[in-house]
Amino acid sequence: MRLTTQTTQTTVIPYITQRRGEVEAPNNLLLMPAIRGRARYLLRYADEDPKDRDQRNVLWGRVSFNPYDERQFPTGEPEWKLMHPFRQRITMEALHCQVCAAPARTPLGTIFLAGAGDYADKEPPLLMNQPPVCRRHVRTAHALCDHLQEDPVVFLATSAPLYGVLGTIYGLVDGKVQVVAQPKEPLPFRHPNMPTLLASQLVRRLTQFRVLTVDELMRELAAVPT
Repeated sequence: MRLTTQTTQTTVIPYITQRRGEVEAPNNLLLMPAIRGRARYLLRYADEDPKDRDQRNVLWGRVSFNPYDERQFPTGEPEWKLMHPFRQRITMEALHCQVCAAPARTPLGTIFLAGAGDYADKEPPLLMNQPPVCRRHVRTAHALCDHLQEDPVVFLATSAPLYGVLGTIYGLVDGKVQVVAQPKEPLPFRHPNMPTLLASQLVRRLTQFRVLTVDELMRELAAVPT
């Protein structure tokens, strides 16, 4: 159960940001012989709960929860460079805003922000691990994230299906469950290593989108109803 407490905090902290005190759970991972499919092993927790897996049967890393405030936002000092795996997953899955957790879709499409050079050498479709932002928090996200400070790129997407996950692959080393790979690129859901992967971030594939600046986006949004 998540605890709720009162807060007078006025600084905007994105919903997805991990807070000090939210820590990884003790490692009690097991590799069990797979019952079905082509995989040899299946990664699981010794005390696995159905909530540890998503609808695609992907196993997710456990990170604890701080008490939540009256707005149902986590409390505690922000760990600015970290995204809480659960909050990243639910906002990306539902296409909710990474700042306020409200629906992020606009009449023009869904807004994703990226650093100026993040996708400079990549061709569509693009793989995105940052949850979207709503129209109200575009400039907030721009101001808060060091990665977006200079000249962020806006991807205004009309098609962004789920693709896969970022995570860590486990295997048996001298009879012990240990990390054997940490891919830099996301793995698609049907990848053969998915049964032994512990996920940390959900990824979407941007297939139809326009590239804008923040100012261009805000001018276009101003011309359509809220």
